[in-house]
Amino acid sequence: MKRITEHFKIEKKNGINILLIIGIFILLFTPLGFQVKVFTNRLLSGSPAMIKKERQPTLDNYNWNLVDALGNTVNLESKRGNVLIINFWATWCPPCVAEMPGFQALYEDYGNRVDFLFVAEDEADKVDAFLRKKGYTFPVYYSKSKTPDILYSKSIPTTYVINKQGKIVVDEVGAADWNSAKTRALLDKLLEEK
Repeated sequence: MKRITEHFKIEKKNGINILLIIGIFILLFTPLGFQVKVFTNRLLSGSPAMIKKERQPTLDNYNWNLVDALGNTVNLESKRGNVLIINFWATWCPPCVAEMPGFQALYEDYGNRVDFLFVAEDEADKVDAFLRKKGYTFPVYYSKSKTPDILYSKSIPTTYVINKQGKIVVDEVGAADWNSAKTRALLDKLLEEK
């Protein structure tokens, strides 16, 4: 009887290990796992943090060529003096995908007063399919020249909020809740500045 009980414990332990391995495989290598990562990132995202005023770096070099989905070239210089939101992202990045609904809502309310530049680190056909599937209307660009050093990041998503004077007031790496009351209050304040 003791042997049967011990044998059952060993088999139960092996079964739990097998289920754990299957679960990890699903999370890492399947579309379901991608959606779980997106959901988790969305759940854990908070409002982006503002950089203290005395530590805000200045974007001096606006010379950066971007191209939109229609092939139109835009130089960041044309955006100087405006409030900017620059987001580096990709369709294969769960934290990037997690923050997109918040960005879309923000774009719908601020798109005529704030310049949004969503810079895709991805293939154009994948980005177009993603945007159509989700119904996103924010503007997507692709970098066509060297990104200004101050905006370069090895991580995505990375998002910068830049005021009219070129000060980087937010430098957020990772997913954030961009449709928060705190973010909206910040944008309202930046838009009022001269």
